[in-house]
Amino acid sequence: MTEPSEKPKVDAEAVRALADLLHETGLTEIEYGNGDWRVRVAKTAIPAAAYTPTSPASPAVSGLAEGPAGAALTDPDLDHPGLIASPMVGVIYMSAEPGQPEFVKVGDTVSTGDTLVLIEAMKVFNPIKAQHPGTVTRIFVSAGMPVEYGEPLIIVE
Repeated sequence: MTEPSEKPKVDAEAVRALADLLHETGLTEIEYGNGDWRVRVAKTAIPAAAYTPTSPASPAVSGLAEGPAGAALTDPDLDHPGLIASPMVGVIYMSAEPGQPEFVKVGDTVSTGDTLVLIEAMKVFNPIKAQHPGTVTRIFVSAGMPVEYGEPLIIVE
């Protein structure tokens, strides 16, 4: 235990490791503790409007409104039964490799199990697959865009 006049020592390496983890995962804050101490590392999120789609075939999020202090998105399509939401926090990839064709575009017909997008989280690329056959009618995300858990990705009708 430190005396009241002593300043606690900060483990700069641990803070750097947490900051690197934030960068790798796309999270905006992380907290870690051991015993009676805790450290919280946070960064300011870049608004979604600051991201530029890398492919004109993948429209950016449109028709969505975010209220003050991160209020829920509002859009009639968010209740659509064919909506596929992000199962994790990460970064979207629309194709397997740069320069390769995108997995899907609006109007494409998909089968159950077809890969729609990849989400990179913790340096692992996770395929997000079609849960049922149908036609892609809307794409809410674009390549390089960070996504949060539950964020809308694609609608397959």
